[in-house]
Amino acid sequence: MQREGSNAENSDTPKTEEATDTAQPPDSGLSATPAKEDRPLSRLPLRIEDYGLLGDCTTAALVGRDGSLDWLCWPRFDSGACFAALLGDESNGRWHIGPAEAGGRSERSYRDSTMVLETRFENKDGAFALIDFMPMGGKVSSVVRIVEGRRGVSKVRMSMTLRFDYGASVPWVEAIDDGLVAIAGPNLIVVRSSVPMHGEHYATVAEFSVEEGQRVAFVMSYGASHLAPPEPIDVDEALRGTEAFWSEWASRCKCDGPYGAAMLRSLLTLKALTYTETGGMVAAPTTSLPEQIGGERNWDYRYCWIRDATLTLSSFMRAGYYDEAKAWRDWLHRSLAGKPDDLQIMYGIAGERWLVECDVRWLRGYYGSKPVRVGNAAYQQLQLDVWGEMMGALHLAREGGLVHLPSSWDLQCAALNHLMKIWREPDDGIWEVRGGRQHFVHSKVMAWLAFDCCIRDAEKFKLDAPLDDWRIARDEIHRTVCEQGFSAKKNSFVQSFGTEELDASLLLIPRTGFLPIDDPRVTGTIAAIEKELLADGFVLRYRSERVADGLPAGEGVFLPCSFWLANAYLMQGRREDGEALLKRLLALRNDLGLLSEEYDTTNHRLVGNFPQAFSHLSLVHSVLNLETGQSVFSAR
Repeated sequence: MQREGSNAENSDTPKTEEATDTAQPPDSGLSATPAKEDRPLSRLPLRIEDYGLLGDCTTAALVGRDGSLDWLCWPRFDSGACFAALLGDESNGRWHIGPAEAGGRSERSYRDSTMVLETRFENKDGAFALIDFMPMGGKVSSVVRIVEGRRGVSKVRMSMTLRFDYGASVPWVEAIDDGLVAIAGPNLIVVRSSVPMHGEHYATVAEFSVEEGQRVAFVMSYGASHLAPPEPIDVDEALRGTEAFWSEWASRCKCDGPYGAAMLRSLLTLKALTYTETGGMVAAPTTSLPEQIGGERNWDYRYCWIRDATLTLSSFMRAGYYDEAKAWRDWLHRSLAGKPDDLQIMYGIAGERWLVECDVRWLRGYYGSKPVRVGNAAYQQLQLDVWGEMMGALHLAREGGLVHLPSSWDLQCAALNHLMKIWREPDDGIWEVRGGRQHFVHSKVMAWLAFDCCIRDAEKFKLDAPLDDWRIARDEIHRTVCEQGFSAKKNSFVQSFGTEELDASLLLIPRTGFLPIDDPRVTGTIAAIEKELLADGFVLRYRSERVADGLPAGEGVFLPCSFWLANAYLMQGRREDGEALLKRLLALRNDLGLLSEEYDTTNHRLVGNFPQAFSHLSLVHSVLNLETGQSVFSAR
């Protein structure tokens, strides 16, 4: 199998420049020997698409095409970052391995169908590869970085500035026989290598050469500070085991066809974003990567959204991954347990409910995009659509043959009885607006779906339910949406009752089965969205300059929305249009096959948190729809 990637030259990397503000706390770096003076803050983060993902299904790291590891939270996805240069500069934590001298070329790819990232550097004197991975199934979480000589003699430099708590905590460092141990509060990290390391300008550095066929490894492992440092690992065995894990997982994928490779890379990314212990999937491994460079739409996505549940279950099951689907279903069931009126739109990766939002003020933000947020206040919002996503996911689980949990139906009945009381209320909507609640059409449609799925399950599986009451509620919601959510003037459904604004979430109406794809109101809605929400051929969520969402206007095109339009085309029988849009979306992926949340059509770059599960779920769903001609709920 060919390795995925391209031999893009390192020409897209931003030029370094001196920081315009001083990050706090000051740069007092990870160093076994104190430096005499501070160094200037010089390096800004790379473009979002210049990063690759490493993961071990407990946490994840982002590594730039220049060999710099700029983001890593330990020990979990939602823990404090020990490398946070992505949202600041090198003083906030960074681990760089690359050529000791400037110039030359680089290319990168994942090794076959794995999450092992190989970056190859070459100049006139020599060439070497940097092999990065996080071992699977280890007793502790680790990052392994292997420098392997490929041609001639290459001079290599390693520089590590380690910080805990998003750059706030400077660790105490002690040398050990084969490396060093860094401790701050509850956190301990041990770094081991055969190469001598020393302190320089408040960083830990090493300079060495590798010849063709020679290998030098660096292993960084996380542990608890009150325990002994983690034991050394066998690097070669860890690499073989990790490649074997991902290769075996990939081999189970049902991904034939011309888009099979793209679909598989998305599935591998989604697997890397799952938390093995609980089955939860984070929306992204990052926080506060902006939807517009320099803007305020910066959110923490290191949590599990109920909204992702339906697409996650259907994507995994349709691709042949029933174990992952069952684990996600079980996470969903545990997280929802409790009073129905306590249902949240998102939870922590173990089902945590308290996701308090705060600003990390000492980080200057990705290219000055502030605030940098940790936590997400949207967990307190009312979003009626999550009932539809929840019931839809459990419906798909039953239809897919996943073992039924005895308490699941009782939980669903209690939740649906609560929804009967609140569906008429305004809510905060799918986009988590902070400009006040409205009667969002998409929210009402998904409330309709919640009743529809449960009615269908009760009828098919002979489950005890107040079917007459549910049918009355379902019909009333349908009638209300058609009467108050449709604009005769636009010949389209609208974002919310009483407005004339459009919303890309309206593209999901035929997917739910609320109305058939050939209903004139649906075809009118698709045409109106094509007319008003397309930007350079991609779909905006809504016109932020016209909708009061509580934030300054301006953002990129939201990539899942464009996949929704492609799906709508396919449902309409417009296969050429759907496939053409799908190809344009696939072209936005970086050279490793990764997508962020949004795309800036003006500056032609990815924006938003990265890589984004919703984007990759939507990609998988669109490829499957193209191959099968069937959407999730539309087939009756």
